[in-house]
Amino acid sequence: MKENLTIDELNDLANELRYVIADMICRSGSGHLGGAVSIIEIMITLYYRVMNVKNSEPGWNNRDRLILSKGHAAPVLYAVLAYKKFFPKSWLKTLNCDGTKLPSHADARTVPGIDMTTGSLGQGLSAACGMAFAAKKDKRANHIFCIVGDGELNEGQNWEAAMFASHNRLDNLIAICDYNKLQIDGFTYEVIDLEPLTDKWKSFNWNVIEADGHNWNEIFSSLERAKKLNNGKPTMIIMHTTKAKDCSTIENIASSHNIKIGSITEHQNFLKSITSGEYKLPY
Repeated sequence: MKENLTIDELNDLANELRYVIADMICRSGSGHLGGAVSIIEIMITLYYRVMNVKNSEPGWNNRDRLILSKGHAAPVLYAVLAYKKFFPKSWLKTLNCDGTKLPSHADARTVPGIDMTTGSLGQGLSAACGMAFAAKKDKRANHIFCIVGDGELNEGQNWEAAMFASHNRLDNLIAICDYNKLQIDGFTYEVIDLEPLTDKWKSFNWNVIEADGHNWNEIFSSLERAKKLNNGKPTMIIMHTTKAKDCSTIENIASSHNIKIGSITEHQNFLKSITSGEYKLPY
């Protein structure tokens, strides 16, 4: 399932997915665009370059697993899975519509390739700990990846999971923080300041890596480094990102968290705001 794409090809894919995800959300009338497009490069790197998965066998026991704890960012996960042929791209235009298989939050019951239904913030890391713990017990060599939002770290359950993971030496667990510095109520430093975030995770006895979450080489090298850190510690990769990256009208503002689209004109204007240009929709 891994693909050897050039940087130009990766950029083209990321830009196309930004356009597709914006269209998906506009078609549904509303959705969490900002936090979906902030992790596009991360998600592409995971599924195209890092993770061992099989679209022909989504439930393969030895697969790497991904928990999207910030489940409201599901459109980017859906888009990547569709492009990796886990299910038809035609499903994408049905996001959150009546009868859809793609609800607004990630759903493992209806979507091939999703490892956990998520939506209630703070739960994903705990579930990822359980998966990593089970993999250790079964002596499987796969990795468990978990993407958490920075605002989501306000939930205390994350820190209980952090203690569990370090106590049980879950070095097969790799968490990724989408550190875009914004949440629904504003900048994270205004709501509940997370800093010093690196020191917090180190104090819980985790390996900590920081990277630019929009730089292909940094994303890939940080994930590969984390996979090789077999030192009895889980790893947190703090990915510095921009919320609503390349969506010019809402980039880096809190209102990008959940956009509302009330008309065809708004839909068209919003697609024009994608600074990477216009793309042909795959459905």
